[in-house]
Amino acid sequence: MLKIENLCVSTDNKRILKDLNLSINKGEIHAIMGKNGSGKSTLAKVISGHPSYEIDHGNIFFKNNNITNSEPDERAKQGIFLGFQYPVEVSGVTNIDFLRLAYNSKQKKSGKEELDPLAFFELINSEIQKINMDPKFLNRYLNEGFSGGEKKKNEILQMSLLKSELCILDEIDSGLDVDALRSVSTSIKNFSNSENSIVLITHYQRLIEYIKPNYVHIMSEGKIVFTGDESIALNIEKDGYDNILK
Repeated sequence: MLKIENLCVSTDNKRILKDLNLSINKGEIHAIMGKNGSGKSTLAKVISGHPSYEIDHGNIFFKNNNITNSEPDERAKQGIFLGFQYPVEVSGVTNIDFLRLAYNSKQKKSGKEELDPLAFFELINSEIQKINMDPKFLNRYLNEGFSGGEKKKNEILQMSLLKSELCILDEIDSGLDVDALRSVSTSIKNFSNSENSIVLITHYQRLIEYIKPNYVHIMSEGKIVFTGDESIALNIEKDGYDNILK
């Protein structure tokens, strides 16, 4: 699904990612952990095509296609989704209009039928029921006045609606109370299947405990320095990163 080879990335003339390598297969869930400033969020943004980062060296392959220089919208239409750590509020654009335009844009790219507002309303109502989200949020402006948990649920709703094949969730657990974290985790597990892949960027063991990813990677100074299973997160919760980063 995703293959990153010797990726070096800079911003403002500062090297952030340094010869990073990562492979993710269909049906896998990978978690990425690390101290603040280790490059986790930069990696997420670079995979999705954020224009503020310059790729100095290396390649990114998605479904065997080189997307290293592809535009963000093209990556999204091909099946890459990034759930933001801090979702943006957009005044004047209703949530349902935003979702319908995003959905139809991907449908058009795939040569599939676009949905009119009535048909889309039926579809989105079935999707919000899957994640236990209040329908009133559909007619509010995008993320405006949403709580932290509501914004994160809205990211999960977008992921579920678009049926993206590679979903990168950047600290989807931040700002969530216990009940919201459990609800979001359940939605992620229900979405995961043999035809998609999920990348979780997190600081916390609790999300990993709920979802139980196939692999947990530890980043430090712009590269992956250790890979193991979910038990790593528990060790980090107890002892911090020092033992791993020695």
